[in-house]
Amino acid sequence: MKQKNGGINLAIGDIIVGIDIGTSRIAAVVGEVNNFNQIEIICSSSYKCTGIKKTKIINEEEVSNSLVKVLDKIEDESGLRVNSAYVTIPGKYTTIVQNSITKEARDKYSGISLRDVQTAIMQVKDIDIPEGKVSIDIVPDKFILDTGKTTEDPVGSLSSSFTLKAQIILADKEYVRQISSIFKKAGIDVDGLVPTTLAQRNLILDNNELHDNVMILDMGAGNTDIGVFEGSSYLYTNTIPLGGNSITNDIALVLNISEEEADKLKKQYGLALKSFIDNDNDILLNTFKGENRNKTIKSSELIEIIEARIEEIFSIVDITNQGIKSRINNVVLTGQGITNINKCDVAGKINLNIPVKIATGRLISTVKPTFRVAYALVRYIASRPFTKTVSSSIDTKSEEGFFKNLLERIKEFFYS
Repeated sequence: MKQKNGGINLAIGDIIVGIDIGTSRIAAVVGEVNNFNQIEIICSSSYKCTGIKKTKIINEEEVSNSLVKVLDKIEDESGLRVNSAYVTIPGKYTTIVQNSITKEARDKYSGISLRDVQTAIMQVKDIDIPEGKVSIDIVPDKFILDTGKTTEDPVGSLSSSFTLKAQIILADKEYVRQISSIFKKAGIDVDGLVPTTLAQRNLILDNNELHDNVMILDMGAGNTDIGVFEGSSYLYTNTIPLGGNSITNDIALVLNISEEEADKLKKQYGLALKSFIDNDNDILLNTFKGENRNKTIKSSELIEIIEARIEEIFSIVDITNQGIKSRINNVVLTGQGITNINKCDVAGKINLNIPVKIATGRLISTVKPTFRVAYALVRYIASRPFTKTVSSSIDTKSEEGFFKNLLERIKEFFYS
């Protein structure tokens, strides 16, 4: 039995698969709609990925092989053979276009119908698409009735007309082609692509932040994704090629130790600001490559290295967002690359001159960090308004015309 939610048709037992392709790891989550019309996670899997460097796909074969490992593990654990999935896309490869359209209601006496809304959405996406770009998503932001009232769902409202404001998400066609090729090699379809920060918004922001002007900073291993929201409006997204591994590499290089020990020291003594050191303890370097095999440093020397890189990352974020910085009231940090470093929020506030906090959304603590983005993606797909279908496929599909098929699935994702 189908259950309606703002135009979404979700059936009990529907399955949605979300895959997050990071610079160091691919993670997948399989969610199922339960009897309470909620997403229940039935399986998750991850595997290291070496074919991506700073969001750039440098070896499609390696990425595809990692994806196959993830899918095989899901099949082993759940008995499900995944044949299609939704995928995150870094902000670097996406562009947000604001657009609006005003429509008359077909029946002014019965109110605005779902068909009226879907027609408006189909028309609002008709924009001139630049060469080398392709539409991957439409975000119906808000509807303004003829009374001036704003609503997220106008269906049933007695209004003679309405204006839809929406964001059209464009992606670099070459990146979409690469994702298509990777998934084809792995034997599955792509249901749709969603910007990383857009997928995470409802998971990591609390109720107040969802209505505020917020910048999300998601620092992973190799890069930091940026997403700026003005209430429900998706304003801007980008990616900078620095992340947690940048800090690890700095420690290893400056202290002349292995990356493994550098990462361990970062996690054990991680502090973003030297001024917060309580005890400047001695640290023995176990893998020091110099003549003195028993070299000892002060913890302040380690913190100086961490502080310098974090300051640089925030400085680049600040420069990147200069055009809209005045519209941002708060910054929310997420991602394993930074949130395990103490006082990273304080360092962010000092460098950005905007209030900064670590994400505390009510559901974020219920999901392991490795799977948060993939889980957020599944929830985002399940909550999209006015879509015709959201389910991922677990049936065998032909791989013929894969790239064309991907674009057709995206069109279907667009309510056609």
